[in-house]
Order: sequence, then C-alpha cells, then structure tokens
Amino acid sequence: IPEFLTRVEVQLHEANELIVTDSMHSRKREMFERSDAFVALPGGIGTLEETVEMLTWAQLGRHSRPIILANLNGFWEPLIGLLDHMIKSDFARSNIRRIYGVVDQVEDILPRIEAAL
Repeated sequence: IPEFLTRVEVQLHEANELIVTDSMHSRKREMFERSDAFVALPGGIGTLEETVEMLTWAQLGRHSRPIILANLNGFWEPLIGLLDHMIKSDFARSNIRRIYGVVDQVEDILPRIEAAL
C-alpha cells in the first residue's frame, strides 16, 4: 500500500506480508517485480489501471507472465468488449487476445495460470 493511503484505506494486517511504498508508482513496480502472474479481480479504477498497464507491458514485450481476468458474474465483459472493439477498429492487433486469459469462476484461476507457465 502506498504510504499516503495508510491514513484513508483499510490495511489488511492479517496478510502474510504488508509492504508500504512511497508512491503508487513504487507500489506497481513492487507488484510487477514480485509477480509470476497477474489476476484481475473485480475492482475499481485502480484495478482497471493496473490491469491495462500489465496488458500494455505484455503487448510491448516487457513481460510474458500470465494475465488472467477473473470475469466473475461477467464483471470484465465491458473491458473484453472494448478490447474487441479496438481490434475491429484497427487500433489493436488481434494477437492481443493471446496476452490474457479469461475465467468465469475462482476455482479456474490457478489451473489457468499453471497451464500458461
């Protein structure tokens, strides 16, 4: 969690490890460096921003780690539709579909990651 958010956000002290960073950029860098895969659970603007950044970095060849959209109750359908719209409008190549996977149930996340590694 970025230090400035420790005063306004609920911190999960029961987590195995709580890392306080000096900024949002440092937080994302720390997450990126420590991750073997990325799972986008339903969330808000920050989750969307982090997910799109990982998609962008994968598209640019900065990493080849699995990216999984946990499409629980269809949450990520608008994003998936937008990515398809970008492809149809020739603003993205169809091969971007290969850089992410979509699962509809929580129990499918780990098998999908394991299959991609």
